[in-house]
Amino acid sequence: MTRERAKVAVLLSGTGTNMAALLYASRFDDSPYEIVLVASNDPDAEGLALARDENVPTFALAHRGMDRTEHDAAMDAAIRESGAQYIALAGYMRILGAEIVSRWEGRLLNIHPSLLPKYKGLDTHARALEAGDATHGCSVHLVTPELDDGPVLGQLEIAIRSEDTPETLAARVKFAEHQLYPRVLGRYVGRCYDPDWLLQRVRELALAQVETEERPSHGAPGWKLAGKSGKYFAYFSDRHHGEEAISLLVKTSGVDEMNALIERDPERYYRPAYYGTAGWIALRLDRPDTDWDHVDDWLARSWAAVAPKRLAKLQQVADEF
Repeated sequence: MTRERAKVAVLLSGTGTNMAALLYASRFDDSPYEIVLVASNDPDAEGLALARDENVPTFALAHRGMDRTEHDAAMDAAIRESGAQYIALAGYMRILGAEIVSRWEGRLLNIHPSLLPKYKGLDTHARALEAGDATHGCSVHLVTPELDDGPVLGQLEIAIRSEDTPETLAARVKFAEHQLYPRVLGRYVGRCYDPDWLLQRVRELALAQVETEERPSHGAPGWKLAGKSGKYFAYFSDRHHGEEAISLLVKTSGVDEMNALIERDPERYYRPAYYGTAGWIALRLDRPDTDWDHVDDWLARSWAAVAPKRLAKLQQVADEF
């Protein structure tokens, strides 16, 4: 099975060395991502010229004289037009507003030159030296509205030498960044092919339904209403019965709806072995663009299809709150 690569847009403001590290790492055959756009708030940024020479599409829009929200919206439109599914900030020296950060929640990464939570913001190398630290380094984290405060996805530590200045320390941290960022980005966007990670995501959503429990069925994880007589509403299929995909199996209203969904979007849905005759459908999970809100909606709908009225009313009350 050929794995689809995640599409990544890189935002920069300067020389683009971290962009280059991400780009060249993406050229390996086993890379789980590709760079589909390099964008900048500085039309003269050196990184844009490098991207163009490497035949990567670029976009530039100077932010001077523009409202932050207006500039963010223009950048967001260019990113979405490129088909990007993730954004990697690589020396983008403009703070993004809460609206665009919220829109890309969980899909917006940044690299920061310190071992977070130490030294958020600027002048990290000088601050580490002034503090007398023995080590320094860099961190890749998810971006949240608060500056440099998102969950840390990976770090790389380096020694501080007795003769270091902010400049020499910065140069070595830059080497570390070039090693760390491609690895962490690849690992993060490649989670969609990890059956353990996918199972855990499904498990959390399935068990959030009212009065449910997990119980294996025919060798596959399944979720059902609690109790001996509780019916199953979802199964997790990790290439079960010889299929090539990792999928969630949920109930439709019947074979007609199942067939219509598959015809409309055959890349996302397929008829599962054995279960398909009863109107169950397989929702493929091992894709970079999996919409987990959509997965959650299907779990809720499938749960409602087997839940007695008493539980359905409880769920309705819970949803209202």
